[in-house]
Amino acid sequence: MPFDLNNKVAIVTGAAFGIGEAMAARLASDGAKVLVADIDLDGAKETATQIANSGGIAQALKVNVQNREECAAMVDRAVELWGRLDIQVSNAGIVDREPFLEMGDELFDRVLKTNFYGTFYCGQYAARQMVSQGDGGRIVHTASNSGVFGGRGRAAYGASKAAIINLTQTMAIELAEHNILVNAVAPGATKTRAVSGDVPSPKVLDRMPLQRYGQPSEIAAVAAFLCSDECSFTTGHVYCADGGYTVAGVMDG
Repeated sequence: MPFDLNNKVAIVTGAAFGIGEAMAARLASDGAKVLVADIDLDGAKETATQIANSGGIAQALKVNVQNREECAAMVDRAVELWGRLDIQVSNAGIVDREPFLEMGDELFDRVLKTNFYGTFYCGQYAARQMVSQGDGGRIVHTASNSGVFGGRGRAAYGASKAAIINLTQTMAIELAEHNILVNAVAPGATKTRAVSGDVPSPKVLDRMPLQRYGQPSEIAAVAAFLCSDECSFTTGHVYCADGGYTVAGVMDG
């Protein structure tokens, strides 16, 4: 079901492909003007072109979310284009993995800087703009079920996503007085690339009541609700869009 996002201005980071691309496309199809932000400018331009070809309004921008100044400039660009900012979706992230005993500072820093610091930078500048406008807004973070529980090789990735969940809760508390609602969507196994295969691995399926990959459009649908005016009494919440993976216990018996 579509949500009414007409006259809304949105930023989506990490929108060159996969879940971010689907989020940008969904918000545009629901009526928002979307700034498609990604470190991959060609990919961002392709997403923006696809949105325009479908009748939506979008502009592409190259942004490295590790860089605080670029995040500030991104918010300024949205305001320059369309006069305001109503929605910030922080989706940019990387999923590098390495065993805990072997993990070095370079990988740990890169994952935390992209996933967590980037979400912090974007959220802070977006929130400042929304506060200055005086009529509220919506901020949505892409977390992960890896931020809810541990997993092999995910010391950096899981820590970054757990930090995003706590940041979501803290921002929700502090920004409530400004009518800025802050929530997160936590995807599980999602088919973002053709190389993913047709079904998740047996180890994943053993804990997934819905025995299939999620589609980026299904994650985007959750984000669209969280960005909409229909989401009016929900803040600080993490929606696990993961086929039931997070809640599953013993599946046989």
